[in-house]
Parts: sequence; C-alpha cells; structure tokens
Amino acid sequence: MRFLGFILWFAATAAFAQSPDAIIRSITQEAIAAVKSDPELAAGDRKKQLAFAEQKILPYFDFQEATRIAVGRAWWRASKEQQQKLVAEFRGLLIRATNMIQRYEGQSLETLPLYMKPTDTEVTVRNQYVRAGRKPVQIDFTMHKTEQGWKIYDIVVEGMSLVLTYRSEFDALVKQQGIDGLIKRLSEKNTSAKVS
Repeated sequence: MRFLGFILWFAATAAFAQSPDAIIRSITQEAIAAVKSDPELAAGDRKKQLAFAEQKILPYFDFQEATRIAVGRAWWRASKEQQQKLVAEFRGLLIRATNMIQRYEGQSLETLPLYMKPTDTEVTVRNQYVRAGRKPVQIDFTMHKTEQGWKIYDIVVEGMSLVLTYRSEFDALVKQQGIDGLIKRLSEKNTSAKVS
C-alpha cells in the first residue's frame, strides 16, 4: 500500500515538474499519434474525439479560471453553487465550441521556444499550426501554475482570446437576467448542441 502511495506521489510530482511547453508538446504529440493510428478519430468521429479529449487533453485545462475570466466581475457576486454551475456549463460550451482534435491531413503544431524565469507562475506558450501550402496560424496557450501543476486557461488564436470573446455577451446577460439567467442560457446552448 505504501508503495502504491509512493507511485501516485511520484506520478503527481512528475506531472507538476513538467514545464508548460513540454506539456503542450506532449499533448500535441499524443493527439497526432492517436489520430494517425485511429481511422475513425482521423475521419472526425465526434464521440471518439470527445472521449479522447476528456481523457488526454482536458485534465490540463483549468476551467474554473477560464470561467472566472469570461464571467468577469459578476463571478465574485456568484454564490459557490452558482460558480460551480457556471464552470460546468462553460466547460461544456468551450468543449463544443472548440474542435480540439481536427481531421488529420498532415498538419502539425510547432511549439516555439519558451523563455521563462523559475519564479514565473503564468506564461504563454506560443505555437504555430502548420498546414501544407498554407500560412502558419499562431495559436497560443495561456497557462498558470496551480497546486496540480501547469494548467491551460485560455487559447489565443491569431490574437483572439477564446475565453474573452464571451465576456461582453456574458456581461449583457448578467445585466439583463442576473447570474441565474446566464447559467440558464449556457445550459440551453449546451442542450441544443447535444441535440443537433
């Protein structure tokens, strides 16, 4: 039993010790390898994509921090229960809005050199999404250090923040319908996405 505890502690410590750029490289390599080896995943099977993302990609995301930023000042007025509901619904919305695993057609994600100090607790890992015959697309992962290691809380594509794009919509909804109105709207969006 002590040995098992040591193995779990060692695995957690190893994950915590990984640098942010190493995490992004690892996720990318694993996703590309999975897509290359699984024809259904490569063809864009949504169920398989979501299952893979849940297991291999989403554990590296801090959805609470992403939600806090998207909701803005209203986050601090929300009760703990409302915050939990907001995180759950926003998580669902982000997963459906982002195609975390795209159809594989020889593309790659190149992680650019990361310059950070040992004391940094927040970094941006810059990447280029490269497709044959097309201009590279800049994709940056904003990450921060948590008790569980480095976590992604925003993805910025060509200078546009995925999380901040929701801020004005959420502000308007909170002003009109309150925090519960925002939760209801997010829930409706997630439900309609599941149906379609």
